[in-house]
Amino acid sequence: MLPIILYNARIYTQIPGQPWAEAVAIAQGRITAVGRDADILALARPETMVYDLGGALTLPGFCDSHIHFHDMAWRRGQMSLYAAASLEALLAQVAAYLPTLPEGAWALGFGWREVDWPQPRFPTRHDLDPITGARPALLWRTDMHAAVANSAALAAAGVTAHTPDPPSGVIDRDAQGQPTGVLRELAINLVRRAIPQPPTAQAEAAILAVAADLNRLGIVAIHDQRMKDHHEEGPLALQRYIRLRDQGRLPLRITCNIEAGNIDHLIALGLRSGFGDEWVRLGHVKLFADGSLGARTAWMLAPFEGEPGNTGMYLTPPAEVAAVIGKAHRHGLAISIHAIGDRANREVLDIFEETLARGSENPPSLPHRIEHVQTIQPADLPRLAGLGLTASVQPIHCADDMVNTDRLWGARGANTYAFRDLLDGGALLAFGSDAPVADPNPWLGIHAAVTRQRVDGYPAGGWYPRQRLTVAEAVRAYTLDAAAAVGQAHQQGRIAPGYLADLIVLDRDPFTCDPAAIPETQVGMVMVGGRVVG
Repeated sequence: MLPIILYNARIYTQIPGQPWAEAVAIAQGRITAVGRDADILALARPETMVYDLGGALTLPGFCDSHIHFHDMAWRRGQMSLYAAASLEALLAQVAAYLPTLPEGAWALGFGWREVDWPQPRFPTRHDLDPITGARPALLWRTDMHAAVANSAALAAAGVTAHTPDPPSGVIDRDAQGQPTGVLRELAINLVRRAIPQPPTAQAEAAILAVAADLNRLGIVAIHDQRMKDHHEEGPLALQRYIRLRDQGRLPLRITCNIEAGNIDHLIALGLRSGFGDEWVRLGHVKLFADGSLGARTAWMLAPFEGEPGNTGMYLTPPAEVAAVIGKAHRHGLAISIHAIGDRANREVLDIFEETLARGSENPPSLPHRIEHVQTIQPADLPRLAGLGLTASVQPIHCADDMVNTDRLWGARGANTYAFRDLLDGGALLAFGSDAPVADPNPWLGIHAAVTRQRVDGYPAGGWYPRQRLTVAEAVRAYTLDAAAAVGQAHQQGRIAPGYLADLIVLDRDPFTCDPAAIPETQVGMVMVGGRVVG
């Protein structure tokens, strides 16, 4: 690999005391020097590749700290239903998609969001059946915590009126006890497991295609998350990532989580969080405390607005959560736990407090973390920093969920997506997208964190604007602090000597442009390990 110099740039280094530079020198995939143009250009040799960046802003490459990457690859080519503005629009999209499928293939889709429809109700099998006929179909809601299956899919999975609700799952039923097709939480797995899996070559091609999409957005690293009780997905994903790494084909750095159902296998193999290299690493053991806001399954201290009997649900019994967290902590495995509701967050914090108080002779090298921390009582918020936990949050959800939050949680919205309070309270704040639940574009996330608005400018002045962050704070949460969350802040997240040469060049300066223009940011160059990938 030839040495490289990038100059005539506005480089945001994130080096303490030297946050800005004009030029950077790169060799063997790592940064060797940063500084003024004249000083760095003086290091050039005949074989050095020299790039004039024309004064463009250059940042450390971004890391998406919460993304269902392997799931995104599996979903590539499925129906993206985010734009369906009504049930009728969804059904029309399904009807148009069916002729593109091979005979016998399932009709699969994701992203429908009924709260924005003129009649905000979940679709049912009775809506799908006239269109899909004998072809099985399964369509996930945008949050992936609910889905609708048609009658053929229910039949393929053996789901009938006599099928009991699985633990931590609900099969919606009509007045006669027949399944409506709506499946909530772990009931979705009853049907999901009946779907045929793609061959290896197809799966790997999809992984590389999604990676290229992320590169174009400026993403050079990810923390790959798991879904509840997808025991088989984590080991399969890790196997595929390692294979691509060994072939030299992987264009981003992956920290791969493993679902908690595999914890005994990890312990038996003596594996610890952080095992791996700069390309593929074993991350956290993934747990789920509760469900979601949109599916009304977030575990709350008080009922949902207008639903006096509904305080949500836990997905994993607290005693089981405590047992898994204790076991993981004793064996050097860090925990990543999904917690949305304020009761879920309180219960999880209590368990971490008790676990850490007991100590461990073999603690994990990575910090434990809570995914989402969506709504949390003010009294509980400082506990994350006190316990050394990472707050893994997704600012784009703030923009997507503000209307639903006001409708379903009312005044508790003041405790929701509390980015400023978390950061000022000392918590390590790592940003991600939760894609494919939301758009992986980090510029949408930065805009949401900085403005507390949707891209259309709603609401004027921002939603609970006290929780806004600065652009610099949001960039750090996508770079250096995201790296710290997986023990990589010594070599990722800065443009500094010794760090991996992962950087991005932008078409505008989000530090100085109108915040409303941040979502329009385009990435002109993406470099991973000194190699241009986008």
